[in-house]
Amino acid sequence: IVCSAPPLQVLLAAAVCTKAGKAIVSRQFVEMTRTRVEGLLAAFPKLMNTGKQHTFVETESVRYVYQPLEKLYMVLVTTKNSNILEDLETLRLFSRVIPEYCRVLEEGEISEHCFDLIFAFDEIVALGYRENVNLAQIRTFTEMDSHEEKVFRAIRETQEIEAKAEMRRKAKELQQARRDAERAGKKMPGFGGFGSSGISSSSATVVQDSLIEPEKPKPAPAPIRPSGPSKALKLGAKGKEVDDFVDKLKSEGENIILPSMGKRASEVSKSLPAPVNTESVHMRVEEKITLTCGRDGGLQNMEILGMITLRVSEEKSGRIRMLVSNNDKKGVQLQTHPNVDKKLFTSDSIIGLKNPDKSFPLNNDVGVLKWRLQTTDESLIPLTINCWPSESGSGCDVNIEYELQEESLELNDVVISIPMPSGVGAPVIGDLDGEYRHDSRRNVLEWCLPVVDVKNKTGSLELSIAGQPNDFFPVSVSFVSKGSYCDIQVVKVFQVDGDSPVRFSTETSLVTDKYEIL
Repeated sequence: IVCSAPPLQVLLAAAVCTKAGKAIVSRQFVEMTRTRVEGLLAAFPKLMNTGKQHTFVETESVRYVYQPLEKLYMVLVTTKNSNILEDLETLRLFSRVIPEYCRVLEEGEISEHCFDLIFAFDEIVALGYRENVNLAQIRTFTEMDSHEEKVFRAIRETQEIEAKAEMRRKAKELQQARRDAERAGKKMPGFGGFGSSGISSSSATVVQDSLIEPEKPKPAPAPIRPSGPSKALKLGAKGKEVDDFVDKLKSEGENIILPSMGKRASEVSKSLPAPVNTESVHMRVEEKITLTCGRDGGLQNMEILGMITLRVSEEKSGRIRMLVSNNDKKGVQLQTHPNVDKKLFTSDSIIGLKNPDKSFPLNNDVGVLKWRLQTTDESLIPLTINCWPSESGSGCDVNIEYELQEESLELNDVVISIPMPSGVGAPVIGDLDGEYRHDSRRNVLEWCLPVVDVKNKTGSLELSIAGQPNDFFPVSVSFVSKGSYCDIQVVKVFQVDGDSPVRFSTETSLVTDKYEIL
């Protein structure tokens, strides 16, 4: 077994300081004390030679790369073995970010927008290394403009409009009922006891019955409610309730298509995680993959984001530590929660709080460890897709193949979506592994494979349809897996006092965020 040491961090800190070396805002990318940072920045002005124009100065331990900003300095503190050209390029990006948030380059303005600057600094550098971002991307990331939030707000506004319309309709019904009652000789100053003291009990009862009657159809569907779709959308629904819902859908018709995913209910039930018998200490290991490939080969980008989330449901299990098994050979970057003892994790792969006397939050999901893998190495693609459209006399013959490269994974509910030309009818399917569905409304062919694993690692689909080769791209893929791509797991949980083992449960998932062949 050959173990390679992790690379040294090259960027230690980024700071905006005064000419005298007083720190206004500083962001550290390694674990450093405040005294250490202030000492480095205080020593920085004394190292510069007046009369000479340089962009960096060095000491025995660190290098300062700096740029004057009127009465201030933008300073990067790096290790001496870092690439000075890359540091200068990073420094220029830092210097361009500051005017985005500060109208004037003065100490008060910098202090007022310090958190905005720190958030922007974090987009430029992660774990000590420069991210491949530009100024426009940093602006987009820090604005955190969420499409899901816009959809939520639009839905809420629609619901409010519908509620107001329903209120007006009810008011008209009440006014009409009042007029009807007055025509019948029953004078009514009010309804339901509001200002109706002069009305006999018998007449009040009659009018109330007439007004309540239209309200009865609403609560009436309650007995048949479990068979409706609202049960599946109930927050916090148990796995058993979901299974009952699916079984009832099957009894009504097995070929029901869910509009959200385009899958049959029976297929969706397979992709849902089975009910988990959780212990008092429960962990979720979640990974999300984003991948973009070229149609002629070549991995443009692959990123995997993973996180271990801890949930403690009993107070006696709060003061614990977790032993992590990291079998990754692909070069992931790990990052612990700020309250986790980083030195303990680095030396012993153990996750524990910095203050061992404290407990983890009770009944609350806490992310304790996250990791990131970004690569353009084609050998790391978990599932390769090869799409070959070739023109023929009557249109196009399309051959599509898949191959599972990461044989340790078992992929479930794999759906490979191929765009189809519109207005030319359905494709003619030749050889096929698995099943397919042609959605004529969305003009897409979905190649469905329940399981792709080492026993079913390759497959192909052939089809013919009128069109051009460009009509069949981009090809998108979705799948779920109960395995971890980066192979990072918690293998042991034990008490802080006494090291006695603690029972725990784990659920693991790998899902696709975007998986496209362009």
